[in-house]
Amino acid sequence: MAALKKEDISQEVFDLYDDYAHNKIDRKQFLKKLSLYAVGAITLPALLSFISPNYVDSILVEPNDPRLKSETINYASPKGGKKMTGLLSIPKEGESKLPGIIVVHENRGLNPYIKDVGRRAALEGFITLAPDALSPMGGYPGNDDDGRDMQKKRDQGEMLEDFIAGYNYLKSHKDCNGKVAVVGFCFGGWISNMMAVRLPDLAAAVPYYGRQPQKEDAVKIKAPLLLQYAGLDKRVNEGWPAFETILKEHNIEHEAHFYPDVNHGFHNNTTPRYDEAAADLSWERTIAFFNKHLKS
Repeated sequence: MAALKKEDISQEVFDLYDDYAHNKIDRKQFLKKLSLYAVGAITLPALLSFISPNYVDSILVEPNDPRLKSETINYASPKGGKKMTGLLSIPKEGESKLPGIIVVHENRGLNPYIKDVGRRAALEGFITLAPDALSPMGGYPGNDDDGRDMQKKRDQGEMLEDFIAGYNYLKSHKDCNGKVAVVGFCFGGWISNMMAVRLPDLAAAVPYYGRQPQKEDAVKIKAPLLLQYAGLDKRVNEGWPAFETILKEHNIEHEAHFYPDVNHGFHNNTTPRYDEAAADLSWERTIAFFNKHLKS
């Protein structure tokens, strides 16, 4: 049988995967429902393999890229997980002190995709830190299913403190000029929004398909926001109108982009939800936004 293509798969399968990836159904329910779409030459194993992340063939910037110094570092998070780890990436050439970016993972720990994003951002002339919220539990376990199960056991408020501690670590790093922003995906999008709520000195925030803060929190935002949404993502997008109203009423600098006909997770190039055109355009906008607010 020829390899499956995105066009071979119905939208219901992507919606089903979204429910599973966001803990609305467990793995047993997911496989049972997924089997309904295994018809004809499309077997369940083939469907499962297609919908699952492929980290081996999807890395854009290798861990040992000679243009970067990338290493796992430790930092303290007294109000969160206490002892944290993260991937710190620094360009080998350029200014002695650079602006910083915190890169926040999805709801499954610091997997290879997010590490790759950290390195991609560093190559644009930033010092980046991608923390692992699973640090107190031993770190990302090597697969997303176990990573999701582990992250569900952590308190969201404490995880937010872990990323705020990461911000403080990066802000005071000897190679950072003190200007620090954040970009995050899914769970990381919510973290990005909440860091904007909590950190009045945050230089900028770029939440990708992230849950919006409550009104009483949203009014506290001082950082400029670049909000990236997937057109087919009904679950997250339903919170946008109320958030937009608050941002406009309180004159909070923001711009929002909705990418039509793409799924939640469209930036993640390791799964079939990936949309190259939307991912590339959104990333160009992200880097331009960071250049404007961190380098100008």
